[in-house]
Amino acid sequence: MTEETPGFDEQQPQQAQPQQPDVPSGGTSDDAEPQAAPQQGAAPAGDAAQVAGLTAQLDQVRTALGERTMDLQRLQAEYQNYRRRVDRDRIAVKEIAIANLLTELLPVLDDIGRARDHGELVGGFKSVAESLETVAAKMGLQQFGKEGEPFDPTIHEALMHSYAPDVTETTCVAILQPGYRFGERTIRPARVAVAEPQPGAQTVKADDAAAEASEEQESGGPDEG
Repeated sequence: MTEETPGFDEQQPQQAQPQQPDVPSGGTSDDAEPQAAPQQGAAPAGDAAQVAGLTAQLDQVRTALGERTMDLQRLQAEYQNYRRRVDRDRIAVKEIAIANLLTELLPVLDDIGRARDHGELVGGFKSVAESLETVAAKMGLQQFGKEGEPFDPTIHEALMHSYAPDVTETTCVAILQPGYRFGERTIRPARVAVAEPQPGAQTVKADDAAAEASEEQESGGPDEG
């Protein structure tokens, strides 16, 4: 009995399938070209987005700069107002201090004035008194009050009152104590004696003027030269 030999078909090896050539990833094949086109077209959209972002950041920076500029201007204005207020207060305090000092010197100046009126301002006392008056004048002290000036209740203090036929309004006829001012501030009013027109004096003067006017009309007016 003979052994069966395998058939020809079983012993014939299978034919190998042809292998496709490997295409490198960086190669230029027909399949790779359509994929590159979308990447080239996406670049302008990215640039536009970047420009829009930079523009938005620039607007924010400009807004912040404007706010900081306004804050700086407001702070500078407040500082200028503060400086003016401090300077004004400093001047006011200085004026008050000088006015208080001059007020304390007024009795001494009154004594000097009385000594001068009585002829007692002589020798070394005269030099000292004149030096003191000069210093007070340099500091801004001004004396006021004269006989014959109209009475002003804001700067005069009437201590005596009388009537006089030769005045047409309330007038200072005697200065009992001179007044003093420092700048626009009245340190002490002038103490004076005042005289008023006598009651009925103005009526008499008005009657006399009317009589003179009527006489001129009757005589045909004043004589012509």
